[in-house]
Amino acid sequence: MSGNLTIEYASLTDVGVRRGHNQDCHAALPAGDAAQFTQRGHLFVVADGMGAHAVGELASKIAADNIPHIYFKHAQEGPAVALRTAILDTNAAIHNRGQQNREFEGMGTTGTALLLRPEGAWIGHVGDSRAYRVRDGMIEQLTFDHSLVWELARRQSVKPEQMQGIPSNVIVRSLGPEPLVQADVEGPHPIKRGDIYVVCSDGLSGPVHDREIGAVVSALPPKQACRFLIDLANLQGGPDNITVIVVRVLEGEAESNEKVRLTASNRGLVWLKRSPWPFAALLIGIVLALGAIGLTYGNLSGAPFAFVLGVLSLGVGLVGLLLQRGQDVKPADNAGATAPKIHRQTPCAIDVSLLKKLSRAEAALQERIRERKWSADWEDFKKHHALAEGHGNAGALTDAFREYCLAMRPLSEALQKQRHKEEVFQPVWDKAE
Repeated sequence: MSGNLTIEYASLTDVGVRRGHNQDCHAALPAGDAAQFTQRGHLFVVADGMGAHAVGELASKIAADNIPHIYFKHAQEGPAVALRTAILDTNAAIHNRGQQNREFEGMGTTGTALLLRPEGAWIGHVGDSRAYRVRDGMIEQLTFDHSLVWELARRQSVKPEQMQGIPSNVIVRSLGPEPLVQADVEGPHPIKRGDIYVVCSDGLSGPVHDREIGAVVSALPPKQACRFLIDLANLQGGPDNITVIVVRVLEGEAESNEKVRLTASNRGLVWLKRSPWPFAALLIGIVLALGAIGLTYGNLSGAPFAFVLGVLSLGVGLVGLLLQRGQDVKPADNAGATAPKIHRQTPCAIDVSLLKKLSRAEAALQERIRERKWSADWEDFKKHHALAEGHGNAGALTDAFREYCLAMRPLSEALQKQRHKEEVFQPVWDKAE
């Protein structure tokens, strides 16, 4: 936990059940103190590599290393500029590396960055790794999947899940394959105490429903949530590498334009554009000019002086109007938090149906382990299972859900130790359920 925005976070990656090596990579780089937080913020990155042999692993490693390094180097230029520069320069680095050796052909990776700063949250994104925000019983997807399914769905104005017969794993935008790439950079988004952010590869978002992701991170602290989410993905077949970062906001907010501080230079630009001073100068100029005319007709002294001042004032006013008309003051990166574009929103509050779903999954897992006569920490399981049932009977659904998750942990661990890569395991629940 560090910085003015106090956070608790955890990250974890896993090879999954089907893959022989892990092509995911991630970086978690919170600010070390308040000054560093103000200067650069908390940064979290997930990259999911693609390519034969080990080139995907290399590509994701370059992304996880380079995006933070380049962002920090350019942070003083503002978060939007720095994030975009980091992503584009990283794309160039991966592409150049891919041109050096024929074995690196097809080298690429996704890259999704979450940046938390005083003015709000920023997202930098290429590919289909995702960033979510969990708030008030809803999980909100903040990134657009750069996949064939999502792109075709957007063109046809339908939901991605309505598309039929389209491969779900075809990526249309990633870091590395092309010398140039279009990066999505959005923010700043409001931050509230209690917000939870999830950044993950599709090894999690593919097999595990958004609803379950939101419920787990709401009920468990980040470290336990990361572990259990990876367990769930593996229990659903673990078809891919799995990486997840969970960030919970404990203290601090960035919610509105009024709460966000502008830099001195940006204050000057905003004042220059919004202040009515050119009109005031024109008005003064007109008054002085009329006064000069009156003084002239009255044969009074001071008419030339008033006329000169009037002309000068009119000139300043006209120049000011021209400057305001031509000066397109670009909003500062930290000019104010704006609502994020939410690409999918799903209720994730823990209710009876979700509790029963998790209870059935626990029972199925327990039955499989007992049938195979595998060893497990049954004492730990029984302790948490009893607590889960007690909370459930008392109507404390969140506490019951949490204990069911903890009861499944020793069972999931036993299963992972025993089963083979080639073994087919029936998922513990239907993802569409």
